[in-house]
Amino acid sequence: MKPIRNAYALLSPAIVWLTLFLVVPVALITVISFSTDGGYGLIIYEFSLDAYIQAFDPFYLQIIWQSVVWAFVSTVICLVVGYPFAYFIAHSGKWKNILLILVMIPFWSNLLIRLYAWVILLNNEGVINQFLLSIGLISEPITMLYTPFSIVVGMVYGFLPFMILPIYASIEQLDRRYLEAAEDLGAGPVSTFLRVTLPITMPGVIAGVFMTFIPAVSVFVITDLLTGNRLVMIGNVIRDAFVVEMNWQLGSALSILLMALVLLSVLIFTRFTSSRSKKATR
Repeated sequence: MKPIRNAYALLSPAIVWLTLFLVVPVALITVISFSTDGGYGLIIYEFSLDAYIQAFDPFYLQIIWQSVVWAFVSTVICLVVGYPFAYFIAHSGKWKNILLILVMIPFWSNLLIRLYAWVILLNNEGVINQFLLSIGLISEPITMLYTPFSIVVGMVYGFLPFMILPIYASIEQLDRRYLEAAEDLGAGPVSTFLRVTLPITMPGVIAGVFMTFIPAVSVFVITDLLTGNRLVMIGNVIRDAFVVEMNWQLGSALSILLMALVLLSVLIFTRFTSSRSKKATR
């Protein structure tokens, strides 16, 4: 019994933290989503489904869908770019610490400042267009800002470290004896990667995908700065429902639907990757 009490004592700070800042807010949002809108932010605690009926309007469903698509594309790009880079860092020898510091440097500055830099790079008179014009690759500026392309660029730039670091941790812990055994058994580099390296490092991939997709699907500051609010994601709609429209019921209902969608995506991805890993290791 004493080890169990010690374990609970060690876990108690985390449990208190999660209860106060996760469980309680989600419970409050759930209650508000089923309440009645009294106008101007007034909450009438009478059961109502009006907020969910409004949330299932095709307008909001379209925004949710495009948010999921943009977040999915950004996550895939982060995975395609992040896995080789994490693998390179794990096998870079004396350069390992320097490369890790370079990956974490973006965390040392504010995201808004870094996004403003992308505004300068991507606009029609920006560095990228001027460079392409100067070398004659294009005859007129390419519209990159205020487009879905700029949103994906901003999300990949902002969330790429969240993909690299957990994958690097998994590759770093990979026992090279498995790779040597696969080589001794005649497996080529591609087969070794698909049947040994990737399944073993899959926990890092899953963690990186979650840490990238979940904030990407609900982000709003990137669309504000890189599209001038001309294109919106579900995060922008939820923020405006709370702050601008003062419709707490709609904002809460959309938040609950978004959380349910993210949880469903997590379950599907986890089930898919676990089944693929089992097949690969057989």
